[in-house]
Amino acid sequence: MTGAAAVIAALRAAGAERLFGVPGGGSSLDLIAAAEACGLRFVLARQETAAVLMAAATAELSGRPSAALVTRGPGVGNAANGMAHAALDRAPVLLLADAFTEAERGFATHQFFDHAAMLAPVTKAAARLPAPGMAAGAATAALLDQAMAAPRGPVLLELSGAAARAPAAPPPLAGQAPRAAPHPEALAAARRLLARAHRPALVAGLEAAEPAAAAALRRLAEALSCPALVTYKAKGVVPDAHPLFGGVFTGGEAETPLLAEADLILLAGADPVEFIPQPWRYAAPVLDIAAAPRPLPYRAPAVALHGPPAPALAALAEAAAPSAWERGAIAAHRAAWAGRVANAPGGNRGLSPQAVVEIAQRACRRAGADPRVTVDAGAHMFPATSFWQAERPGDLLISNGLATMGFALPAGIAAALHDPERGALAFTGDGGLLMALGELATATALGARLVVVVFNDSLLSLIDIKKDRRALPEDALGWPEADFAGAMRALGGLGLRARDEAEYAAALDQALAASGPALVDVRVDPGSYPAQIRALRG
Repeated sequence: MTGAAAVIAALRAAGAERLFGVPGGGSSLDLIAAAEACGLRFVLARQETAAVLMAAATAELSGRPSAALVTRGPGVGNAANGMAHAALDRAPVLLLADAFTEAERGFATHQFFDHAAMLAPVTKAAARLPAPGMAAGAATAALLDQAMAAPRGPVLLELSGAAARAPAAPPPLAGQAPRAAPHPEALAAARRLLARAHRPALVAGLEAAEPAAAAALRRLAEALSCPALVTYKAKGVVPDAHPLFGGVFTGGEAETPLLAEADLILLAGADPVEFIPQPWRYAAPVLDIAAAPRPLPYRAPAVALHGPPAPALAALAEAAAPSAWERGAIAAHRAAWAGRVANAPGGNRGLSPQAVVEIAQRACRRAGADPRVTVDAGAHMFPATSFWQAERPGDLLISNGLATMGFALPAGIAAALHDPERGALAFTGDGGLLMALGELATATALGARLVVVVFNDSLLSLIDIKKDRRALPEDALGWPEADFAGAMRALGGLGLRARDEAEYAAALDQALAASGPALVDVRVDPGSYPAQIRALRG
């Protein structure tokens, strides 16, 4: 076994589905060859951050580590944004970078910088294997264990070409992490706190999206008969159509009327990285159910249960009794929340952003389609996350902690590859798509079952709202309208344009019936974004 084969064997043992990347020389080609030899498919991206975003989305959907490979120097530099996303959205991604040998480090200046130092703020651990004889398999397995340890996150392995081609020992057998029960004293304290509460409220976060945790959280909500809100990363943990669904929690203004009535707030796997940077608004005590202690909680919890969330949620559900909440009151809060965050109807400038989302979901139902949805950063993410009806965890993917533009298209490709039968639908702004435009070529080359919906307003709408009364040049926040449908056709996919609701519905029907990727370029009216964002964030 070579060093490259040992690295790939460790990835396979950990459950990795694919290897994404943009190769250079050195170890990259050896890793691709080793992956092909053992059935781990390599997916060629067009840009390194897109490759890491694909790996992060795959890790999020599979619950297992994923990997991306890049060349040294510019490849690592380009991957940094994707690694920052993986760090802040707790995605266990292994970045495989070509390494300089020790001899090269003594004289090289071309493309040379300290990869590990550059990525240190956004990686949990790093290892460098510059020479033959080093334990590539064991080093990879150890890094993957660190990536999966709570809170999960990305790691870096630098592997030189010499180490990749040299003989190496197989990686150690992967162990099964025990599902630890909550500490008895902490559990007893949590149950006492819950028993005293008359109006508890649940907030589900990214750690609750794991299937067992999501199922336990639903049982707890139903046992308490209390409202359950979800963060963006937890969409579908409690279905939008569930009678206990209370809306989307961001830490902002829209959910305040409901949570102000709560006398206990249970943060169920809700990581503070998911909340917007505003002070905590609520006086009610907090019960924090988290995989690991939080380095910076927004409010010190009255009781904390640390460890895998699923056993803790299940243990709380066993002793839970119905609360004083009435279903009618929860429904009224939910309806009021939806009214506050709604977009106004569209005008002459284009469709309402909310209509873009709702018409797309109706089209999917007509077609019998059930795509996963990916959402880019920008003003369009508010109607997409508020009004797309999710039924289960993983129905909607978003870059939340970093909120990076250019996420939706690569993540959509990864989601379509992860589950080809479901496919994916990517909601992206025009600005985000311009940052990831090359990945349309990736989607067409792969034949991915993907529909890309572009909210085209020729403007950085969210930043335009933030400019307040500042006098800025006309071209500082916008650009001439781009023909994204034409770009998609030029890259080999189906490209369609829509200017009104009828054209948009017809285009979606055609796109959903396509055998490969399709793009619908829809003109939207950004006029109602400011009121929506004020309602959400205050």
